[in-house]
Amino acid sequence: MKQVSKTNWQALDQMQDHEVDLSDIAELGEAFFEQAIRIPPKQPVTIRLDSDVLSWFKSQGQGYQTRINKLLRNYMESQQ
Repeated sequence: MKQVSKTNWQALDQMQDHEVDLSDIAELGEAFFEQAIRIPPKQPVTIRLDSDVLSWFKSQGQGYQTRINKLLRNYMESQQ
């Protein structure tokens, strides 16, 4: 984390589940789980890209790895 946490982690660690206030968290109903999609887990890899390609993706801002993944997924799905 970039910022120092103001959470008292020791006190939180000692709390029992029934002591946690969940009143501001909405319940997730059946409809939520019926519409939920499974996202495959990510796996770290090393890949060699042309420097200009990588620079272009990075220049688009945060999330460049996600955009590269989406493009690769689109290509993969178009080949199936």
